[in-house]
Amino acid sequence: MDFTFTALLCVGLTLGLWTPVLAAAHFHTGSLPKPILRVQPDSVVSEQTTVTFLCNGTARAEEYSLYKDQRLQFTEIPQNPKNQAEFSISKVHRQHAGRYRCRYWTSDEQSEYSDSVELVVTGVYSKPSLSALPSPVVTEGGNVTLQCASSQQYHRLLLTNKGSQKQSFTKYSQYNYSTRQFQAQFSVGPVTSSQRWIFMCYSYHSYSPQVWSEPSEPLELLVSGTFHKPTIKAEPGSIVASGILMTILCQGNLDAEIYVLQKEGSQKPLDMQTPEKPENKTKFSIPSVTHLHAGQYHCYCYSSAGWTERSDTLELVVTGIHNSKPRLSALPSHVVISGGNMTFQCVSGERYDKFILTKEDQKFLSSVDSQYIHSTRQYQALFSIDHVTPNLTGTFRCYGYYKQTPQLWSVPSDPLEIHISGLSKNPSLLTHQGHILDPGMNFTLQCCSDISYDKFALYKVGRTDFPQHYGHRAQACLSLVNFTLGSVSSFTGGQYRCYGAHNLSSEWSASSDPLDILITGQFEVRPSLSVKPNSTVHSGDNVTLLCKTADAVDTFILSKEGAAHQPQRLKPKLHVSEFQAEFSMSAVTSDLSGTYRCYGSHYSSLYLLSYASAPVELSVSGSIGVSTPPPSRPLKTDGEYQASQYREYTPSPGCLTAVTPLMSSFLCHFSLLGKEANRSQCRP
Repeated sequence: MDFTFTALLCVGLTLGLWTPVLAAAHFHTGSLPKPILRVQPDSVVSEQTTVTFLCNGTARAEEYSLYKDQRLQFTEIPQNPKNQAEFSISKVHRQHAGRYRCRYWTSDEQSEYSDSVELVVTGVYSKPSLSALPSPVVTEGGNVTLQCASSQQYHRLLLTNKGSQKQSFTKYSQYNYSTRQFQAQFSVGPVTSSQRWIFMCYSYHSYSPQVWSEPSEPLELLVSGTFHKPTIKAEPGSIVASGILMTILCQGNLDAEIYVLQKEGSQKPLDMQTPEKPENKTKFSIPSVTHLHAGQYHCYCYSSAGWTERSDTLELVVTGIHNSKPRLSALPSHVVISGGNMTFQCVSGERYDKFILTKEDQKFLSSVDSQYIHSTRQYQALFSIDHVTPNLTGTFRCYGYYKQTPQLWSVPSDPLEIHISGLSKNPSLLTHQGHILDPGMNFTLQCCSDISYDKFALYKVGRTDFPQHYGHRAQACLSLVNFTLGSVSSFTGGQYRCYGAHNLSSEWSASSDPLDILITGQFEVRPSLSVKPNSTVHSGDNVTLLCKTADAVDTFILSKEGAAHQPQRLKPKLHVSEFQAEFSMSAVTSDLSGTYRCYGSHYSSLYLLSYASAPVELSVSGSIGVSTPPPSRPLKTDGEYQASQYREYTPSPGCLTAVTPLMSSFLCHFSLLGKEANRSQCRP
């Protein structure tokens, strides 16, 4: 009984509800199209903006209505044409923010509601700040973190992208105790260079999501794209005096639409220019340079194809910021001999952290920490120049500055003109152990000259030390000195030069010819060496020494035991899974008889060699006096020499008897190669 009553009750309720629903559906449903609601100028507007809602219906419409959050706001009887009605709000305020819909009526029907349009009113609260972490400069395909922060508490922070790709992101704010701000961080990416990325952020409360703060300052990401980077330069130069007019020139492609100048450390571009017509360059002018303009700059270009790479760095230095003027002098003299050493001395009574030395063409820049000199109660820096060349000629100035502001310099010193004197004769650098050394052996270099120098200095390329020894007289060399370098190791390898000088002058002579020292056994490769056609040949024959290995090497080196000249180098060729090089000698003489070995080396360490090949003996029969004179180069190769191919050594004749009799004989033979002379005098 209870069950029957319940069932009938359900049926009755269903019928009671269904009947009016059918009636309503019959009244509202028809052929009227759904209206479309639009808002102009935008759905996000600032306070005091005039906003117009456009409701599009049908030509049969007799009345339009606009609703905000389900409440009727406006009703309008349309004029011709009747398919549209306009509802305007002048000077919108926060109470106008919300969701809007519209509908219309004909004489017998009512349309559906349009889709809702959200009107956001900004400028109600103070604006937040927007920054990129760590920088707004982003590489192609990279990600960046954007941080929106406000000193006032809001529930949410919203990030919008106003560039080519319109997006928005919302996050709850969090309090940062270190900065005492409410903030949110948004991860953006991957960023592409084919479009612009311009962001702003807002703050709002959850209870009024359509009422926003003022927007932050816009932040545009500068994407380092794949297109050719522009060039950047400063006119009149990158070192400028405070108060003058200067121009930064950015030159890019002809189709560039936007030029951007960015200062390192800034969250927004310093300047952005859009040329009236396509230009391949633009100028960013600074009417009066101040300390605020010092720093590092890049420029970018944007076209329809996307962003370019960023330009190289332009470092802008502003001088005249500090008024204490330094004083510049040259020690021992402002007249300098080419090949010698000199020192610039910059002095000031002001306690600058550093001094910097510049040349008038700005191609020479060097900075040194200042030191306090108790005897003069002044601060100074010494700039030492090793191996002065004629390129040093010119006008120099020095400045002082502080470490925390390295691009803000003092007023310049008075100019100092440097003159280079003529060359004095260079000494000779010899090695008794040969150019190729085994690790562990003791190593000595000898510097000698037929000029009576009082002292000699030895310099190794890449080292900052400059060891000096006083010379002594020898039987043949007027002066010489031995530099004992101790036990050979991988650190011994390199290029050496020596210099001579007199006691009464700090001016050094021209350098000796470079001497290359190579160290064996530095990597596990041992090439093989063979002779074609035979190891015993007649004077005037052609001979080829073939060096090869299955291991990859960048260069093969061929040396002759006891030879004074530099060993020969050849690039390898790959042949049947082997790397090989052919050292060819044409019209050989008995001078080329001897023991040969070959080695391998790599570009990364030209002075470190593999293990030596097994020795190969070459025997050339025939008289030196009647043989065809050999070429000036002992080993003539048919391949291309490396750019770093070693120069042959031509010893000073006065130094020959300073070595062993056997080596003196060989050096004598070598010095007379290709000359019409009787070499019988060279026998030991």
